[in-house]
Amino acid sequence: MGIGASLFLIALGAILTFALDVSISGLDLDVVGWILMVVGVLGMVLTLTIWSSRRRSVVTTAPTEHRVIEETRDTTPPGTL
Repeated sequence: MGIGASLFLIALGAILTFALDVSISGLDLDVVGWILMVVGVLGMVLTLTIWSSRRRSVVTTAPTEHRVIEETRDTTPPGTL
């Protein structure tokens, strides 16, 4: 779900529960609002849990290969052997 969708469900549920005073036969809007708010909160908790596990960085200490390059220089002056 995402943080935006979770906030939307929480807001919609709060509007249905606290702001509306409408009666629909066979449907209690207060219960629907509470259900939407609970689903929104659960969605936000799950989203934050999943995102926090993705942000962890993993540091590995694998050995690296080192190459040694030896360079030899001829230090004798030219023309002498």
